[in-house]
Amino acid sequence: MNAMSVFEIILVMLAVAVFLLAVARQVKLPYPVLLAIAGAALAVAPVDLGLHLDPQFALALFIAPVLLDAAYDTSLRDLKRHWAPVASLVLIAVGLTTIATAFVVHTLVPTVPWAAAIAIGAIVAPPDAVAATTVLRDVRLPHRISVILEGEALLNDASALLIYRLAVAAVLAGGTLGTEAIAPAFLLSLFGSVIAGWALAWAIGRVTRQIADAPSSIIVQFVSTYGVWVIAERCGLSPILTMVTYAMTLARSTPGYLPARLRLPSYAVWETAVLVLNVLAFLVIGLELGPIIAAAEPGELRRWFGVGAAILATVIMVRLLWTMTAALWTHRRIIRGGAAAPGGGPLPGWRTGLVIGWAGTRGLVTVATALALPHDFPERGMLLFAAFTVTFGTLLIQGLTLRPLVLALRMGDDATVDREVRAARIATAEAALDALRGESGREFEMLQAELDTERRIAAAAGQGDGRPTLPEKALRAKVLAERRKTLLAMRNGGVIGDEAFHRLEEELDLADLAVATRT
Repeated sequence: MNAMSVFEIILVMLAVAVFLLAVARQVKLPYPVLLAIAGAALAVAPVDLGLHLDPQFALALFIAPVLLDAAYDTSLRDLKRHWAPVASLVLIAVGLTTIATAFVVHTLVPTVPWAAAIAIGAIVAPPDAVAATTVLRDVRLPHRISVILEGEALLNDASALLIYRLAVAAVLAGGTLGTEAIAPAFLLSLFGSVIAGWALAWAIGRVTRQIADAPSSIIVQFVSTYGVWVIAERCGLSPILTMVTYAMTLARSTPGYLPARLRLPSYAVWETAVLVLNVLAFLVIGLELGPIIAAAEPGELRRWFGVGAAILATVIMVRLLWTMTAALWTHRRIIRGGAAAPGGGPLPGWRTGLVIGWAGTRGLVTVATALALPHDFPERGMLLFAAFTVTFGTLLIQGLTLRPLVLALRMGDDATVDREVRAARIATAEAALDALRGESGREFEMLQAELDTERRIAAAAGQGDGRPTLPEKALRAKVLAERRKTLLAMRNGGVIGDEAFHRLEEELDLADLAVATRT
């Protein structure tokens, strides 16, 4: 396939993605569900476009930016507060799912080596937070559950992908990988990757703070993201752990020096990039599966369906059993000890375990790691089919029922974040007022009155985040609309040129953003 054909295919994929997003918003469905349906349609369609990704390239292409995006938004404070449930999901739930899946695969298909069975177990073990958070976007959960799901989504990728890489290495080494090889590799991956991630974040942070324009800043962000992955690979480290450490370190330092004019466009670009990667991953796996399904022997597809269904049932049941058991045990321990609920939220119970367990939809990570299986991997076609079956099945079964389940359980928001926003709003307003001491003049009086209003409203608010509705907001919006209308008319009438137009347009856009925050 020539480069032009690949380019045309990618354009068609992106156009399809825009259409699916519009449909998802219209029918209020999580977009990963529609992406999975589109991938399945491509897999069964009688078409072979000949588009195949190199396995190692697939892993780096899809996983590196998604890991960085997830790790950047992770709260270290909240992870520390809720480390026990997060760790139980990251270590125990992932481990149990991997082992149970490997047992099912090896039992149903004895020709699959144990190392290969463990690899497929690691592929389907980590849930994907994108689908769950998309489903629950308009449903406000207790803060503790949100933190657990977000923390798990980041860290279980790291733990599952580490198991996956060791299992694949064992298969390539002939089926076995002794403790003498695993232990040093694990220690190097753990400690070396953490140190490398911190050091790379420090070094790259020194470079990025010197950049003053948004395009250069965004390009450097992407280059450094993939660069960190490549460096870790070349050094024999775990690119997953390195990327997680790198992103979490950057998240603690960049807000202090990255200006808003660089941060806002970079957030928009990263959100778009993660969406595009989701689209490409689901559609590419459909294109990969198409020729595999077409070339399958008679009766082989039935066997693949059986294996995929068995793995799907296994991953759902193992997660549910563990989350329900852990939640009930935690509830009983707190009641017996007379302690408060972790993080000060509502007491965990069976509802907590059910929601966390049912939020185990699989997504991009499962699809990408399945695509990264070497072409000569034992039963690669069946394992690729099974991985997509699990992703497709969890998105349909759990993705479409998670929102009704949460609404039926009546698990309302505990207002933790709103309380913290009110406290921060009061503190920042008071700091701003302190900074104005000794100033005078009309501008000072106007700004002081605005800050006083914001502090008073936030302090008096009993619910919500205490955001003030300032009286001049409507007037500011009306003035900006008229200024923009006049500016457009002057440009269209040839009174001013495009350079002058765009300079003033940028000023009005920033003013619009400022007004939009004063609601």
